[in-house]
Amino acid sequence: QVLLVESGGDLVQAGGSLRLSCAGSGVTFSSYRTGWFRQAPGKEREFVATISGGGYLTYYADSVKGRFTISRDNAKNTVYLQMNSLKPEDTAVYYCAARLGARTTSASEYEYWGQGTQVTVSS
Repeated sequence: QVLLVESGGDLVQAGGSLRLSCAGSGVTFSSYRTGWFRQAPGKEREFVATISGGGYLTYYADSVKGRFTISRDNAKNTVYLQMNSLKPEDTAVYYCAARLGARTTSASEYEYWGQGTQVTVSS
């Protein structure tokens, strides 16, 4: 069982930055690929970024490429999402998720989920 807890969501102005954290526990966290997803009101949950267990391989949605950076510190069992140049359309609840296995952008293929953290970007 993997327990995930997100933090770092906040209200920020457009153009600003935030860093989200996802703390994992219960297992060898470095064995798990971790992804960030987001869900805006009335919309489906969408893929944002993912990182391999060792932290060497990353992949981003086109909508955030060049603005967001995913990273991890396995000594702290934590995955981060650095978000820069935020836009109002980035407003959503952000979730981290974990899975064993290959890279995927499909939410349904991630086994474990956190409770989410709210990011609101004002214009």
